[in-house]
Amino acid sequence: MRNLVRIALAVGILALVVPNASLAADPAPQRERNSLVIIFKDGHQQSFPVAEIARIEFTSPSSIASTAGRNRFLGRWKVGDGSGGTFYITLERDGNARKSIGSTHGTWTVVEGEARINWNDGWHDAIRKVGNKYQKVAFAPGKSFSDAPDNMTDAENKEANPI
Repeated sequence: MRNLVRIALAVGILALVVPNASLAADPAPQRERNSLVIIFKDGHQQSFPVAEIARIEFTSPSSIASTAGRNRFLGRWKVGDGSGGTFYITLERDGNARKSIGSTHGTWTVVEGEARINWNDGWHDAIRKVGNKYQKVAFAPGKSFSDAPDNMTDAENKEANPI
């Protein structure tokens, strides 16, 4: 009888220890801890190793905030040319841009809170809010938006759109 009690006690202890030991083990393998997991509306999920992800992009604005951020740049901007003169940049809703001097066509998007324009002639302009004013920052062909600008001038939206 005494042996039977000892066996029952040992089985009971093992029953308590084994599940707790499995909980103490690492719940996710190393490859899953360093992954981006996307859970779709239908409940299925897909995992991507973080080391293989270069960039995540959201191609269409899905929130009012991102649309409002884009809307503040729409319209016709009077900007300086860096030599004391002025010209106009028009930013259109479809992502096209026009200017009144030089190569007149380009495309634009909002990145990090500023309108970034890539012109067909290789120049890049950014329109950004600085304090309570806007500024146009120009970059020569071959430069990126992170390089030192070639000129900076005031920018004024002549037909501001409501947010």
